[in-house]
Amino acid sequence: MHCKSPWYQTMATKILVIDDDTNICEMLRVYLENEGYEVKTANDGADGVAFFKMYEPDLVLLDIMLPRKDGWQVCREIREISNKPIIMVTAKGEIFDKVVGFEMGADDFMVKPLEMKELSVRVKAMLRRCATHDNTADEETVKFDNIEISRLKYELKIKGKSVDIPPKELELLYFLASNYNRVFTRDQLLDKVWGFDYLGDSRTVDVHVKRLREKLEGVSDKWVLKTVWGVGYKFELLQ
Repeated sequence: MHCKSPWYQTMATKILVIDDDTNICEMLRVYLENEGYEVKTANDGADGVAFFKMYEPDLVLLDIMLPRKDGWQVCREIREISNKPIIMVTAKGEIFDKVVGFEMGADDFMVKPLEMKELSVRVKAMLRRCATHDNTADEETVKFDNIEISRLKYELKIKGKSVDIPPKELELLYFLASNYNRVFTRDQLLDKVWGFDYLGDSRTVDVHVKRLREKLEGVSDKWVLKTVWGVGYKFELLQ
């Protein structure tokens, strides 16, 4: 019998597990279903992309080493059509894999062998941050020259046009823009944006800032996402 779902996890919450190891898929399916989720599995990258389009999950657990299409390609193809959170899973623990994964659009990263309690915390935290807000709530939006960031809608508009952006990038940009002209260290940003339950390192912030700068290049000469060397980052108003 499934446990009672918290406010950010309804019975409709769906997770897609993409891993070529059928034993791992089954283990994750059983564990996550006991946590109250609805789970589908795929054993290669091509099926993973097809299942994502058909199933429309709320979150993806994605292995890197996959047949037909590897995890990098799957992540890239999912990002072309959706901003649903992706947690990448790999047997490798190298920083290079994390950097590539974040640049492809992944939201979090775990290394095998998976520790189930840690996985549960990360999944719940990711879903909580991406949960749909009550439509009657006051809209949380910040606006500057040529840019509009809505935390309620999880939407970024540049020069009036919506731009695809993963949830964690939007949360980071919203936080910095909401606190413009204030400098935050990487550890402070990890705490404020990723939360106390994040178990990664501060280089995660650097990767997300890099991706944001690519989206924001040339948008305005009235503000900038600035590096304060030896300290951290700030959203600085120039005029």
